[in-house]
Amino acid sequence: MSGYAQERRSDRRVGPVLTGILLLLLCSLFLLSLFLGAGDMSVTALLRFDSEAWQLLLISRLPRAIALVLAGTSLAVAGLIMQMLVRNRFVEPSTAGTVESATMGILAVTLLAPGIPVLGKMLVASLFALAGTCLFLLILRRIPLRSAFLVPVVGLVLGGVIQSVTTFFAYQHDLLQALHTWTMGDFSGVLRGRYELLWVAFALSCTAYFAADRFTVLGMGDQFTTNLGLNYKRLMFVGMVIVSAISAVVVVTAGGIPFLGLLVPNVVSLLFGDNMRRSLPWVAFLGALFVLACDIVGRLIIYPHEIPIGTVVGVVGSGLFLYLLLNRRSRFG
Repeated sequence: MSGYAQERRSDRRVGPVLTGILLLLLCSLFLLSLFLGAGDMSVTALLRFDSEAWQLLLISRLPRAIALVLAGTSLAVAGLIMQMLVRNRFVEPSTAGTVESATMGILAVTLLAPGIPVLGKMLVASLFALAGTCLFLLILRRIPLRSAFLVPVVGLVLGGVIQSVTTFFAYQHDLLQALHTWTMGDFSGVLRGRYELLWVAFALSCTAYFAADRFTVLGMGDQFTTNLGLNYKRLMFVGMVIVSAISAVVVVTAGGIPFLGLLVPNVVSLLFGDNMRRSLPWVAFLGALFVLACDIVGRLIIYPHEIPIGTVVGVVGSGLFLYLLLNRRSRFG
């Protein structure tokens, strides 16, 4: 039997086992998230149909757990799409100025139209995020990039400039505290009626799956995509719209979560390669798993208080991000 056939047969044996283990782990973390907190909510109280326990479950704990899964799924998929657009494994919305641009959009809405509905804030933030992403791609086209490691550096510099401008105007209008709330991912304030926009981000992630083959071709470059009869510019625009809208929805709902879209797609690419249709479900699944785990860690470290998930993910993500940048022998380059 050839090595390729043995590898395929091994994948068929390991795949269901690995899927079952990760699915069990995801369900366990989801249930732990439901029953973790300072409020008194136990299985016994729920079985007694205690009204306060059920209100806590339906109004706070369940919406928070669902929001964590939706945000993790969507941001991981957005990171994978961004890497296909730029053709670089070290890029995701928080390292390309997309999240910072969305935050600037929210600040602009707050200053110019404070009474606008949440949906309106999401649309404006999406437009700003799209503009920031386009600016990032335009800069990449105009400067010589001799190394793949320079691409995220350009994105981080651009994001820093945008964040500085946003901070300046927030300081001028006494909105620094609100700006910190938008930029720091935190699900402690997620309640029923305040997370439903994340279903829009999930729907966009599903849309990306149906276009996965096209995005895979897009990652091969302009000439290759055009030779296969696809419209390169149109695919780029669709990908940027999906990434911008997902980033804006998450920022509006819970704030920014850095490095998530960088870590998960890179880990999945090691296991399943660069075929987006095959890897995207795993990216979504592991994104939800990673966000749930980081949120639980943040809630346990100083229990009954909690550390925002943006801080936990930022510490883990920045460390691994530096490791990927410095380890030039890695597959990710």
